[in-house]
Amino acid sequence: MARVSVESLRKEYDVGSIVAVSDLSLEIEDGEFVTVVGPSGCGKTTTLRMLAGLEQATSGTITIGTEDVTDVHAKNRDVAMVFQNYALYPHKTVFENMAFGLRMSTELSEAERERRVVETAEMMDIEELLEDKPDELSGGQKQRVALGRAIVREPDLFLFDEPLSNLDAKLRTSMRAEIQRLQNELGITAVYVTHDQHEAMTMGDRIVILNGGELQQQGAPTEVYKNPTNEFVAGFVGSPSMNFVDVDAEPNGGGLRLTSSEGEFSFDLSSAAVGRYETDLDSSRYTLGVRPENVSITDSSANNSITATVDVVEPVGSDNFLHLDVTEEFIARVGSDVTLEPGDRVTLTFDESDIHLFDPKTGANVSTRERDAPPVTP
Repeated sequence: MARVSVESLRKEYDVGSIVAVSDLSLEIEDGEFVTVVGPSGCGKTTTLRMLAGLEQATSGTITIGTEDVTDVHAKNRDVAMVFQNYALYPHKTVFENMAFGLRMSTELSEAERERRVVETAEMMDIEELLEDKPDELSGGQKQRVALGRAIVREPDLFLFDEPLSNLDAKLRTSMRAEIQRLQNELGITAVYVTHDQHEAMTMGDRIVILNGGELQQQGAPTEVYKNPTNEFVAGFVGSPSMNFVDVDAEPNGGGLRLTSSEGEFSFDLSSAAVGRYETDLDSSRYTLGVRPENVSITDSSANNSITATVDVVEPVGSDNFLHLDVTEEFIARVGSDVTLEPGDRVTLTFDESDIHLFDPKTGANVSTRERDAPPVTP
């Protein structure tokens, strides 16, 4: 396995009129599992293809181990890639599919190739399928073959391009666990691209979030969740998404009073809470963010509360998602024992430690003292 360094990587199309990836820099440690996530068109697959050598970078450098591979052809990079559509040869058996890369890119003997394929098939629990062809396999079996084909090569770097998106929910969950088990067992240096933020959060040692071709934030999943660098990250990470309310801020003793005409509520931040923020907060306008799981129902209608009407109750098993008329999209995540009906009036509250304030002009989280990416300009 190897360390991977990406410096100022950029990819342009149509003579620069389209910028798919803009000045991306990443350091991936040996044996680290990094997930790259973002909405469609954010540049995550283009980044992966440049790492694989399937796309030529417009500028910047890619180093795998100690070798600068920026201009090295894909076939000469010690990289294995698992694709979304499996990319198996339909006329070849499972054994032949798994052995093909070894035969084409290594000088291993036939006996050594067979040994590697059989050992990997046993690891992937597909040894009984070696003589079958892809059209005889289920989706999960095809994905195991695709993973086995990558593992058998023992490359420096594994790349995963949304490999589970074609599987049903239950199989996707089991395959996530399988990939994580293999990564831990083999010490794989891996970059895993997905549009599913839940998948990215649960699988990666580190999560990298892209939008519009630009790096928004990177870090441990829990750190990104707790301290999003900007409004985009805050809204993208977490399910359901973070709630946002436009508020006016006024000094209130040593603290700050936040008011909103949208939800007709006021919230007092203590002086201790105001001390968390990066800049001196004064009479200004902010976007308040609070996660649905941090919103609770209260019997009190004093300050630091919102009175709202329930629009929709969405049962999801252990929880109920309450869609409320505070804003166009405001959700409270409560226990399934909370029984409410559309039209019911409720009083909501949340703790000041769970609030984020965002600059409405730049999207920057003003409560984040240390950020590893610039704010997003809307």
